[in-house]
Amino acid sequence: MRTSIAPQWRASGSRVVSALRLTAGDARGEATCRVIDEDALTIDVEGVGRYTLMWTPAEGDEGADGAAGFVAGEGVLGDGTVPERLALAAGFAYSEGIISSVDDIATMAVCPDRRDVVRMRLVAPERAAARRRDVVVASSCGLCGGRDAIEDGFDDFAPVAARLRLAASELAALMAAMQRRQRLFRTTGGAHAAAAFSPRAGIVAVAEDLGRHNALDKVIGECLLREVPLAGCGVVLSSRLSYEMVAKAARAGFELVAAVSAPTSLAIALAERVGITLCGFVRGASATVYTHPQRIRDGAGGHESPRAAGAAVVPFTLED
Repeated sequence: MRTSIAPQWRASGSRVVSALRLTAGDARGEATCRVIDEDALTIDVEGVGRYTLMWTPAEGDEGADGAAGFVAGEGVLGDGTVPERLALAAGFAYSEGIISSVDDIATMAVCPDRRDVVRMRLVAPERAAARRRDVVVASSCGLCGGRDAIEDGFDDFAPVAARLRLAASELAALMAAMQRRQRLFRTTGGAHAAAAFSPRAGIVAVAEDLGRHNALDKVIGECLLREVPLAGCGVVLSSRLSYEMVAKAARAGFELVAAVSAPTSLAIALAERVGITLCGFVRGASATVYTHPQRIRDGAGGHESPRAAGAAVVPFTLED
């Protein structure tokens, strides 16, 4: 018996496919499943290179309709929302070091004839510090190079600020708020998520994607294009905490990075060096804080760790 897995119906970020389901006792039956959509998006940076990412168009094809562009001095064209193609392109360019701020982008637009291409023109392409050019980046792809080279690059990251404080209960609430927004994960079980939060405004950007790097780049890019300051903010993730995820967070200036899964040794080392509070295994009321725990207040008495004495405290409020 050969079971067809050709897509039957496509929705935003997912497809329905037919499959063969095996159960106890060698029972077999037909099933329909919703799976995460995987597509290719090429970011063509004029004078720098072309980058093809494997990603999930969580907004669906309709998310690229209408005005999908950015012009320096005018911002995102259209109705004020940030198309996720532009968010991913801007976030990727930022975390790759191609741009140092949104001011480095002259124009950016989804190609009208090729919705899978975003064309970006920089103000000064000769100043782009691109580590790699003309590459295909898989959804699970990280950084290349030996450990010594990676550790030598720790000094390239500026220390993050030291303003954010929150209670452990607020950390759990942030994770729960992100999980409530994981529409694709609930329907497919195959999506990662990232949610950036501000100490004063709560969650400010959420994204899902098949790749954990893409999800983080999407929220960074959306914040850049909406001119939401990233310094002093934090991010919660559905994935493990690898070095490249902490590197992206450090470049963005996030003070706290929290995830449902485990960190790696290099992720801990980088977080310790740049001052990021790194929290893993954030599940319900439990969490493990690996670096800089002074940002986590005592939820019972409202007291801070002695290591935080003298630091300015920014109150945290969660808006769901």
